[in-house]
Amino acid sequence: MKILDYGRMIKFSHSLFALPFALASFVLAVDFFEIPSKIWMIKLLWILVAMVSARSAAMGFNRIVDRHLDAMNPRTKDRELPKGVLRLSSVVLFVVLSALLFLFSAGMLNRLCFWLAFPVLAILLGYSYLKRVWAGTHFILGLSLAIAPSGVWLALTEKLTLIPILLSLAVMVWTAGFDILYAIQDVTFDRKHHLHSIPADMSVEKAIDISRLCHGLMVVFLILLHSILPAHWILWLGTCLIAFLIFYEHFLVFRSYKNINKAFFNMNSTISVMYFAFVLLDRMLL
Repeated sequence: MKILDYGRMIKFSHSLFALPFALASFVLAVDFFEIPSKIWMIKLLWILVAMVSARSAAMGFNRIVDRHLDAMNPRTKDRELPKGVLRLSSVVLFVVLSALLFLFSAGMLNRLCFWLAFPVLAILLGYSYLKRVWAGTHFILGLSLAIAPSGVWLALTEKLTLIPILLSLAVMVWTAGFDILYAIQDVTFDRKHHLHSIPADMSVEKAIDISRLCHGLMVVFLILLHSILPAHWILWLGTCLIAFLIFYEHFLVFRSYKNINKAFFNMNSTISVMYFAFVLLDRMLL
């Protein structure tokens, strides 16, 4: 049961946001550089360990930092730390072990990844404090997820090209866009407790406009990426479907703010998994 409690604490199901884009980057790098299976299979193992441990450290640390705020917020008061399901000392140990495992797995990938893991960890953990001082925290969360595609590319090739950079940019603005929508739920609470977000500092209407702009940019970055690959009809079809799902996500929010949770998880997890599936099919079949 404790394992399930830790899984709920770090919202393990939300791995569906970043992981498929990281795997898409993995497929593209293996295909472009014709990396032998005996190499990429080992790399894939350590990439998965690095991603899970990094995310566990980040989410666990966020729960520690926000535990008092979570206890006051009706939406989050039943989380594991405020409710006493998990002890603070246990979660601290969980974060430390996760961070150490992330550094170790990065070192198993290559030396460059090991040294870059330290600033990456600083970004992942530092994000938890930003909403106390800056409304643009959504974009740092976007950066946290956007590191994954470029990190995977570096793990396999030890160099960056325009392909992973464009994919990372797409992930960054996509994440910022849906996090802005998610923050609408806490506007009243954030304003009362002097926490910063785009909806709380500006207005809900402006926040929705900025979210739409971010998601429009995501489609633009994907189009640019697929133009230089070059992509075949399968991946272009996937891009069109993703654009439709983004439109539908905003349609749900437009109809009612009560749909934010549905739009946040259902639509965005579908978008990320769908993108990986279409990249895999595009590379395998065409």
